[in-house]
Amino acid sequence: MNGAPATPSASKPAGRPLRRGVVLARSVLASVRAAFEREWFGSPPHRAVITAPRPVGLSARPHDPRPVDLHRGRQLLDGVLTLHDESLKVGAEGDPFDTPSPSRAFAVALHRFDWLPGLLAQGPEGARRALRLIQDWRRVFGTWNAFSWSGECLERRTFHLACAAKTLSPGASDAEAAALALDVARGARQLMKASDAPDRALERAVVVAIAGTALVGKAADQLMAEGLRRVARDIDAIVLPDGGHASRSPEAGLELLFDLLTVDDALGQRGRPTPEAISRAIDRLSSGARFFTLADGKLAAFHGGETVEPARIAAALAHDDHGPRPPMDMPHVGFQKMQGGTIQVLADAGAPPVGALSRSACAQPAALEIICGKDRLITSSGWSPEAANAQAFRLSDAASTVSVGEGSAGRPLSGFRAAALGPWLVDGATSVDSRRHDGEQGVWLDIVHDGWRRLGLKHARRLFLDLAADELRGEDSLIPMAEAKLDGPRRYHPFKISFHLHPDARASLARDGKSVLIKGPSNVGWWLRNDAPDVAVLAAPHFDHGHARQAGVIVLKSQVRAEKGAKIRWKLARAADH
Repeated sequence: MNGAPATPSASKPAGRPLRRGVVLARSVLASVRAAFEREWFGSPPHRAVITAPRPVGLSARPHDPRPVDLHRGRQLLDGVLTLHDESLKVGAEGDPFDTPSPSRAFAVALHRFDWLPGLLAQGPEGARRALRLIQDWRRVFGTWNAFSWSGECLERRTFHLACAAKTLSPGASDAEAAALALDVARGARQLMKASDAPDRALERAVVVAIAGTALVGKAADQLMAEGLRRVARDIDAIVLPDGGHASRSPEAGLELLFDLLTVDDALGQRGRPTPEAISRAIDRLSSGARFFTLADGKLAAFHGGETVEPARIAAALAHDDHGPRPPMDMPHVGFQKMQGGTIQVLADAGAPPVGALSRSACAQPAALEIICGKDRLITSSGWSPEAANAQAFRLSDAASTVSVGEGSAGRPLSGFRAAALGPWLVDGATSVDSRRHDGEQGVWLDIVHDGWRRLGLKHARRLFLDLAADELRGEDSLIPMAEAKLDGPRRYHPFKISFHLHPDARASLARDGKSVLIKGPSNVGWWLRNDAPDVAVLAAPHFDHGHARQAGVIVLKSQVRAEKGAKIRWKLARAADH
């Protein structure tokens, strides 16, 4: 591509890579601690610890601003429980906790009480049904067990109970109301004891504080104080100055925003001031949500996050309808946005997180999402933690970026280490530099990372969004690393650029065997032209909230020698312009 080099802009500092010995040591320690906790949490002394002091009543009614699915609440009153897009017939008086769940994901949602907000929205009848279901759960699962009391289930269950308890209490007996309050207190205390998810320490602290606002007495004061203390300790490390979440997942930032809005509301009901750190984080996360909302109205999907629907985003931003226009770059979390007449590009311009925060991270530096008009044409595989047994979709070739050979610019842990720590991402890019220049003719963006250092190569992605022509030009180069020591015979490595299509987009290869015509739901055509030696359009899965959908991927193929490097140039332009 022609043009002056991009002038420097802020670059995302990379995390320090974890050595294999350090990861192994942490795995052993986590495994030992988990074994101890399994024994201790089920013991009578621990039950006594999380039971005292008992709350003496219910106070605030924390408001969760997330949209409520009224239809599913109505279905449950009719005897059909729908969770995670799966349904279970339980009857109007049935007990879903005494019935086999159709899948593990369904069981998790069931024990998280994800059904509770929709049921409460049905009025007194829904509240009565909710009380019965909570009593059914408590009868079987009221004492600790590894699944129902795991952090995966407990965090959201405690949140939902804290938000619902005051609404449920008018239809409950004194004993039932006391049991509800104790469920909230015990859940919050258990969250503070467990060590299974250090990446969610802030989110759990927020839930603990919300639980405290919902209760009365010494228990309430202790929970509020400890929850807010932990929030103050962690919030500035997780909510970055530009509004990004430290996990680099846009959806994680949006969900944290919902929780912080809930605790802000609950503290107001209790007549307590909201800590300044929480108010600042709400402002930052609101700005981040605006940045990650793309032209199709949905959230960008990176690092385990999903494409959230517009109604949910609007609910998170309803507190600040006229917030400031977001910038075009988020230098701390490491994303860059380019906006043309009808083309919008969001680029991952940072290193993946390391350690506990990398449980959902993807080895996909310089990945792109491209919107043309309101059609999301180029995206990634859409992987999220809800996609069971799909860790391979966190690798480089599952996103719209470069991959070399059969490897990846990072990989998730497996085996014993993953069982102990979770599927942390390791061996990912550690040095990622982004440079941007906004000019009258267009926007330049250069991203360079060392994710392929084991092969002696750096990947450099140069993008130019031509504002006059309304077209995107790209140049992907593999550059020899001067400091790399290449052992063994010199050989060619196959490499490719993948452009993953959204399931609603379709592509066809032109007669020249090079150009690819892409169309989205609006049926407007866009040509992807390139100088790659080999071009193919293949079938590929795309995950949408854990469910696989059929999609496609455009693959530009070539070869590279580590001592020489190689590049492929490409251009995306509206078909009518040619």
